[in-house]
Amino acid sequence: MAISVDELDTQMRVAAFEHVRRLNEAHDHLTANELKPGFIFNGDRIPLINPQRGIFKPQQMRFLLSIKTVFPKPGGKVWYDDQREVHRQIFASDETIEYAFMGRDPNAADNRWLREAFEHQVPILYFLGIAPGRYQAVVPTFVTGWDAGTLKARIVFGAPEQGALAPPENAFERRYALRTVKQRLHQASFRVAVIAAYNGRCALSGLPESLLLDAAHIVADKDEKFGQPVVPNGIPLSKIHHAAFDAHLIGIDPDYRLHVSERLLGQRDGPMLEALKRLNGGTIHFPKREKDRPDRDRLALRFERFKTAA
Repeated sequence: MAISVDELDTQMRVAAFEHVRRLNEAHDHLTANELKPGFIFNGDRIPLINPQRGIFKPQQMRFLLSIKTVFPKPGGKVWYDDQREVHRQIFASDETIEYAFMGRDPNAADNRWLREAFEHQVPILYFLGIAPGRYQAVVPTFVTGWDAGTLKARIVFGAPEQGALAPPENAFERRYALRTVKQRLHQASFRVAVIAAYNGRCALSGLPESLLLDAAHIVADKDEKFGQPVVPNGIPLSKIHHAAFDAHLIGIDPDYRLHVSERLLGQRDGPMLEALKRLNGGTIHFPKREKDRPDRDRLALRFERFKTAA
């Protein structure tokens, strides 16, 4: 028996969501390399986005599939110095955010797709820009308002683990979902900004592979005074150096000198350990801009913990 257009749309949507969730599991962020191929449904390739537009409905589907917020490329200023409106909205909001229409005509096709998604409560994908050409995929997302006067739609996020295709039922669920997005945005934006500041290299070893780097906090973000997600509170470290830094086996003093704990210096066990020990007495690799260097006051706080643990 032939299935209806709505049922076919739902099946494609579920397949798209499953594909994007797998991409999220495999990547810290998504780029054109991951998004351009789209996904396969019944042997056919279905696009996820339109590279030139932020609101996208594949020809094969009845309803809107995705919206996108592009993070602008740098122009004079380094991109992570700029306050971006959508990020501000997410961090300032309790339940929902706004999404601007395409152009000034509310009846243009893109904006009609937003209205139809609102009227039919269709779950969609939101590719949220965190850096030029880099996105966090929020799955699922819902259009819960459409205003031709303000030329804006209202967006609410669903819980990432939510399997249902219905929007959050109450304020508690909406706040929980938005809080989850805030945490992911905080982590992703901080990581990208810190690693970009150091040209994609570990500040201790110089390792140039960004996939093997973390953005380590100097002062943990739970510290309200010093734990802000700003570049001077971060340092890019490879996985092994990050683990050693968090375990207070490696310390960085306020003059950027490296200290290796006596616990490590006294061990003899292979080339990896010897590479860590050779850091003792050296200095970190600095970021491109002096203003992005690790904050000395934060380093002093962290170094006191290193000395106490030693």
